[in-house]
Amino acid sequence: METQEISLQHDKEVKRQEEKKEETEERNSERAGIAYIYSSPNNTIVHITDLAGNTISRISGGMVTKHSRLKADPTVAMFVAKRAAERAKDLGINALYIRARAKTGSIGPGSGSHAAVKSLSKQGFRIISILDTTRVARGGPKRKGGKRGRRV
Repeated sequence: METQEISLQHDKEVKRQEEKKEETEERNSERAGIAYIYSSPNNTIVHITDLAGNTISRISGGMVTKHSRLKADPTVAMFVAKRAAERAKDLGINALYIRARAKTGSIGPGSGSHAAVKSLSKQGFRIISILDTTRVARGGPKRKGGKRGRRV
């Protein structure tokens, strides 16, 4: 009776150790990449690279839709991210660092940025971090628009 209990405990312990090994193997097999998302009022571009900076896929709104007015649309941005993700998945990337960028001097990122990030997470990528890398103008040359600004 006691030997059966001991062998059952031993079997449970062996199973736990195997599960731990599988978990560590899954973590080690994780390949990360960097997704650069450029979102302007006119277009959305998703560029996925490996950690060394080699391009894996680069898709823009114009490659997905034929209507130029829809290039910056959140729906098109979702399809852009989906198409870029397919190629990255084929090459074994399953985790992403995301670098979101907008036009320099703009108020915020375009409408496609959020939709692209959401779509990438739905594709099954583990998102490690999201960083806004929008450039900030510090003086520099005179902005477009003339003395009285742009009149709408």
